Amino acid sequence: MLFDYHTHTIFSDGELLPSELLRRYEVNNYKAVAITDHADSSNFEFIISSIIRVCEDITRETEIIAIPGIELTHVPPRMIESLVLKARRLGAKLIVLHGETPVEPVPEKTNFYGVRAGIDILAHPGFIDEDIIKTAVEMGVFLEISSRRGHSMANGHVLKLARNYGLPVVINSDAHSPSDIMDEERWKKFVFGLGISEEELEIIYTNQISVLKRMR
Repeated sequence: MLFDYHTHTIFSDGELLPSELLRRYEVNNYKAVAITDHADSSNFEFIISSIIRVCEDITRETEIIAIPGIELTHVPPRMIESLVLKARRLGAKLIVLHGETPVEPVPEKTNFYGVRAGIDILAHPGFIDEDIIKTAVEMGVFLEISSRRGHSMANGHVLKLARNYGLPVVINSDAHSPSDIMDEERWKKFVFGLGISEEELEIIYTNQISVLKRMR
């Protein structure tokens, strides 16, 4: 079974309607997919309400579990906690935070405030330090290993530190277009290309299941 908890649609900077995106994941045998369009205080209410409707429809009518989520993006770090709480009240089942990727000018301390704010996944956390990973483990926050070009530059660093804490990571595509969606063969090449062992993959797989259980 495959999972992807970080995807985008035309509601932010993705190329596909939510239903088309989810259909493409369905034919690639994914168990669960979260739609997590980019948001700040200007648009997260609209996105969440729209995504909830389509995720309910797709989950009811197909075999894939569609999860309504949000990716808080480039928000001032001290605002993260309040937006997380508001997003959950509006019905977002999964909160992803746009972490301090090395290819964008994400505000400093975004990772720090994010892991303390009750998010579910810290996306592409960049050159994160070990103290923040330790806090993430304590708070039940998973770190993302991203297959997206650019964001993936720091994957080796994240894995190196995360191994000290039982690999508190999940693997996501950060899909914006059909070409970003990995089938099973491509997914395995990506994973083993990072030097992840079979034993470590079992831990990551358990993490993916744990995320899904939070949503049910």
